[in-house]
Amino acid sequence: MSDGTVLLSHGSGGVQSQELIEQIFVRHLGNATLDGMEDSAVVDAPEGGRIALTTDSFVVQPLFFPGGDIGKLSVCGTVNDLSMRGARPVYLTSGFIIEEGFPLAQLERIVASQAATAQAAGVRVVAGDTKVVERGKGDGVFINTAGVGVLPQGIDISAGNAQVGDVVLVNGAVGDHGLAIMTLREGLAFSSPLRSDCAPLNDLVASMLAACPAIHVLRDPTRGGLATTLNELAQRSRVGIEIEESQVPVHTEVAAAAELLGLDPLYSANEGKLIAIVPEAEAPALLRAMRSHPLGAEAAVIGRVTETYPGTVILRTLLGTRRVLDMLSGEQLPRIC
Repeated sequence: MSDGTVLLSHGSGGVQSQELIEQIFVRHLGNATLDGMEDSAVVDAPEGGRIALTTDSFVVQPLFFPGGDIGKLSVCGTVNDLSMRGARPVYLTSGFIIEEGFPLAQLERIVASQAATAQAAGVRVVAGDTKVVERGKGDGVFINTAGVGVLPQGIDISAGNAQVGDVVLVNGAVGDHGLAIMTLREGLAFSSPLRSDCAPLNDLVASMLAACPAIHVLRDPTRGGLATTLNELAQRSRVGIEIEESQVPVHTEVAAAAELLGLDPLYSANEGKLIAIVPEAEAPALLRAMRSHPLGAEAAVIGRVTETYPGTVILRTLLGTRRVLDMLSGEQLPRIC
């Protein structure tokens, strides 16, 4: 924040993103609900019950990538933010900012993809907006969304709920989305093409809650990847988290691409993955439920919550040593979502 301008790294989801949010947005807009800094806000409905609200913007480049496009991404990202509070997503809004000269055929492809993904996720787009900006001012298409979900009774999932002794799980291999985007930008080709993991997670979360209503924490590790998200959870819950590197699933082709590009898959963005933190006694049943779902077939236990070094994530490496797994500092990959 020292040079007085916004940098790309302020959108990375890492340390500088937190500084921007805390020093400008929270300072002016902060309130008891917003200060929780969750993926979506849970508020009381006027006539009883609770609802979850979220908003998001999507500026990914390129607009089309293996495994998805900006239309699919806009629905998945919004649905997943609601799901990470245990809410059942119901309604979305969709606002398009379109650059003059953008091909109508590509716009229709994006909107059709958005519609198909919403139908697959069981949600409806009920309101929208369209703006057109001058040529050279919009970089194709930007999409802004809002989402509304219904929160079932008895569900209390929050980034601040992790407890000492809890177990940490993921629903599959990490790093797919970020490395798929990066290799596409760099024009790299592999024998096994990289694909984004972009997917709506609400059906998986419903299966998880049916098996384990006592889930303490859910979070999707998007910008900043697994490492940054785990740090956010450790800080919010004021606990330590220790992760076994050997237990974190990473696809072979993703690991190879990351090594070639000098990147770490643990900091690479995901768009179809979640972190779950649950009491140790509940972990086996939850793991079975996750693995029985197509989006959790590669689910794994990757670590546990500890009382040592609160607010810190420790990685037990493949060599058996321990090192601090920091938050992302700077920008690994801009325009990722």
